[in-house]
Amino acid sequence: MYTIKEDKMDEWLDGWTRSVLPLRRKFGFRVEGAWIIRDENRFIWVLSYDGPDGFEARDAAYYDSPDRKSMKPDPAPLIEKAESWFVTAAIEPPRQN
Repeated sequence: MYTIKEDKMDEWLDGWTRSVLPLRRKFGFRVEGAWIIRDENRFIWVLSYDGPDGFEARDAAYYDSPDRKSMKPDPAPLIEKAESWFVTAAIEPPRQN
């Protein structure tokens, strides 16, 4: 969950959608969902990765990549506060028939 700087949510969403989202997908991550609470300047997303190298290793590779280091637009400077958690499912998702 990110708290975005005051009056910067639209700019954040533009940079995240155009830069972060496609690069995360290129690295094999899945965005399970993304939401905003506009009146609190909050951006919440659920990011997953189930590859053989594990989330932490793949996340480090993402941040160390030349594409991430040269990202334009880079929305990271618009983050005022970042919080993250690793979570596990409390219930099994319904099966697809």
